[in-house]
Amino acid sequence: MTELVPGGNLPLPGGVLTLRVPGPFDVCALITGEGGKVGGDADFVFHNQTAAPGVRLRGDTLTVEPARLRPGAAGVTVAVSPAEPGIPLGRLPASTLHVTDPRGRSIARFTPPRQPRGTVLLLAEVYRRDTGWKLRAIGQGYADGLAGLARDFGVDVVEDPPGAPARRPDVPRQRSAPPVADPAPAGVPAPDPEGVLGLVNSARASAGSPPVSLDARLVAAARGHASTMAAAGRLAVESPDGTSVHQRITATGYAYVTVGEHLVSGPRTPAEFVAYCLRTEKARRTLQDPAFTQAGLARVTGARTGDTYWTALWARPLAPGDPARTCAEVVALTNEERRGAGLPPLASDPLLTTAAQAHCADMVARDFYSHTAPGGSQPWDRAAAAGSARRTIGENIACGQRSPAEVVEGWMNSPGHRANILKPAFTHIGVGFVGGGRAGTYWTQLFGA
Repeated sequence: MTELVPGGNLPLPGGVLTLRVPGPFDVCALITGEGGKVGGDADFVFHNQTAAPGVRLRGDTLTVEPARLRPGAAGVTVAVSPAEPGIPLGRLPASTLHVTDPRGRSIARFTPPRQPRGTVLLLAEVYRRDTGWKLRAIGQGYADGLAGLARDFGVDVVEDPPGAPARRPDVPRQRSAPPVADPAPAGVPAPDPEGVLGLVNSARASAGSPPVSLDARLVAAARGHASTMAAAGRLAVESPDGTSVHQRITATGYAYVTVGEHLVSGPRTPAEFVAYCLRTEKARRTLQDPAFTQAGLARVTGARTGDTYWTALWARPLAPGDPARTCAEVVALTNEERRGAGLPPLASDPLLTTAAQAHCADMVARDFYSHTAPGGSQPWDRAAAAGSARRTIGENIACGQRSPAEVVEGWMNSPGHRANILKPAFTHIGVGFVGGGRAGTYWTQLFGA
């Protein structure tokens, strides 16, 4: 049997594999394609949807048969969260993964480092390599729980209140964004005939957060999606054509630093809607998030069902100096980590910065997330193309994080990314940041020596 550490991997035998995580945890699995994204609702296996082709969940145990996964599947990511909502993983026993082969023999075990604050943990991945399959230990936690995991798939959806019937989450699909006709004009404030903004800002003030204003572009995007849900008679994180929240917003011409969303059905008045959002911790945190400065709010009642559907968009627009300030803060936080490890700081390199920024923009434009671009270019190729003559190159990428502090913390919690940040040989750094695309935000650190 192999004892794995974060980042460790081992080849897997053919046949049905059993992956068990005993303890007070909910286990789920995400079936992903080559790009690391799910293909649709059927690729999410959890307590309300316990089976998909090649994957089955029974209690604390997943069975995975790679040969029977859906066409195009390249991996199965296993995640755990506390069975009792609201309890951080740090208060629970270790979430140890036990892997057995088709004969019932134990072939691997992985106990990740303790996660003192997180409430969701990406535990491991079964992934295809050439003609075979391997297991990789991950051990990556999310400090903001399921919302952080959802952002990796491009959405932050409000949970139902206690006692409400369980809903099956809609998982983002890989589609391109269609054009949106007649986007709202940039910078135009939106009217608030129903007074919902006053209720929202009163709730924000109670948490010490500044008020938000309505933006016409966000209101247009929110109204379009609320109308779509009302017509279909169901909550959905995507439009029928697969358009995600980030794609809906950027299609209106709105550029942002950070964005969040609430999708709610049921409340009929603004007061009921705000009360609903304040009822659960995650929804309340989004509504009261001090990072947001603008909002788009809309409700539409379905003609067939009579149900009311709400879409609330929360955002902070991208100001002219934001990208440079954001990247400078990433550099500063990176150098704080190096100083704490007794290493000299990295100097900002304009050529590496150009290459890092270009890679972020490319990931948004061509809808991928990888160190290898669709044309095959690698980090050192991009550095050279920008004019850099540095001989040693390293790269960290991330997507979905909403602040420099969050992205640097995530990199430092990942052994491979941490090794790049704390590599003594590196002397220079370039940082890129772009808001938009499927994940919402894209980050690149390019190191050189």
